[in-house]
Amino acid sequence: MSENTTANCALPLLMPAQAQKHVTVNEALMRLDGQVDLVLQSLTRITPPETVVDGLCWGVPQGAVNAWEGQGGKIAVGANGGWVFVEPGFGRRALVADQGVVAIHGGAAWVPGAVTLGQHGSGLLARQLHEDVTLGAGAWFETAMAVPPGALVIGATARVLEAITGSATSWSLGTAGSSDSLTRFGQGLGKAQGSWARGMLSPPMAFWEPTPLRLTASGGQFAGGRVRVVLHWWELRLPD
Repeated sequence: MSENTTANCALPLLMPAQAQKHVTVNEALMRLDGQVDLVLQSLTRITPPETVVDGLCWGVPQGAVNAWEGQGGKIAVGANGGWVFVEPGFGRRALVADQGVVAIHGGAAWVPGAVTLGQHGSGLLARQLHEDVTLGAGAWFETAMAVPPGALVIGATARVLEAITGSATSWSLGTAGSSDSLTRFGQGLGKAQGSWARGMLSPPMAFWEPTPLRLTASGGQFAGGRVRVVLHWWELRLPD
């Protein structure tokens, strides 16, 4: 920490007999505005956005380039058309917008999905992934996303974005395998736009290999449509 900034939010302090005090005060307000109820747009983007929006914040990853070069691990706060950088400390919390999860800073890096986080890095994570699946001709389609190894899956949800066409009378959501697996997260699901699925597992199920989700046509075939699929799971983080 610099002796000229505050300990937690790195707000610049006024110095004795300082000229143009409004510049320092305004910079402090911009930093504060970006960090209160902190929302990080992303933790993985390495290239700064072309247009800087005042108040929008990003978690700068290692290897970032251009205006973020050399600022890996810091929070980039958009301010006056440029960037100010703040070093987050252990226990700092933020919503990660592009992942839809809360992250806690572990002292060295952000831990997305952390519900708890111990001093040695262990923790309980609540995570989700989403994908918009475009259907074509066929009896089933699988997601590109997969259940990660070691995940304790709570369930999956889905929403029909574009009406499902074809001879199928309904569809199911699950994983490859037996009939029980194919309908694990729902069966007899609607084809109309806005139809949905909310499949909760009781008890939750642990997966030990990467496993995509499968959409299976019932009573016929798919011809088209688009479905948003979201996977929800818990994960145990190992200690350092």
